[in-house]
Amino acid sequence: MAELSIEQLKKVFTTPGGNVTALNSVDLVIRHGEFLALLGPSGCGKTTLLRIIAGLEEPTDGRIAIAGRDQNNIPPGDRNVAMVFQNLALYPHMTARQNLGFGLKLRKSPRSEVQTQVNQTARLLGITDCLSRRPSELSGGQRQRVAIGRALIRSPDVLLLDEPFANLDAPLRRELRREVHRLHRELNLTIILVTHDQAEALALGQRVAVMNAGKIEQVAPPAELREKPATPFIRDFLDTRVL
Repeated sequence: MAELSIEQLKKVFTTPGGNVTALNSVDLVIRHGEFLALLGPSGCGKTTLLRIIAGLEEPTDGRIAIAGRDQNNIPPGDRNVAMVFQNLALYPHMTARQNLGFGLKLRKSPRSEVQTQVNQTARLLGITDCLSRRPSELSGGQRQRVAIGRALIRSPDVLLLDEPFANLDAPLRRELRREVHRLHRELNLTIILVTHDQAEALALGQRVAVMNAGKIEQVAPPAELREKPATPFIRDFLDTRVL
């Protein structure tokens, strides 16, 4: 069971103006198969936390473990973690098929296995008819599905989503939220979603971790956040129109 455990995690950035503490003694446990939303204002440390889990940033202090295995000294490529970035980071010169299969190709998977996995993932996401197109020839929703598929095809222990719907219009955002919710339910994925959108966090997260100034102020199901905000910040931050 791929439980993710974060213990006393700290991240300090050194800047010309002095040290900046992005994360300050963060403790968090995400259960196997859980959908957790990280919610908070810009600059609160959400994306930094996600990047440390992925291995793209090194913590100043603290520990991350997946299924009991310490991840701190494991390179990003060797962690069974996949991340979907806000800018999608698709390779523009590759077709959708090539983008989907690129990670498996790097792992030197047999060609037949890559083809099978790509076709299965494309069917799962409804993009079979797009596989021969390059990203510039795809719609925003199709590009998003390719980015999600490229992450899913690796069968990750944890799927990290960093503001994945931020650049989409409202109808497409709602459609892809439903799609991600379906994938979570059908595949029993462990997902961590970073968002500043309260409606998104409360709609998708089985639990929501509210961050402020590098700390987690409360982790609770949406209903509990609505009814029992743990701090004045959470009470003032949550939009009653969303609740």
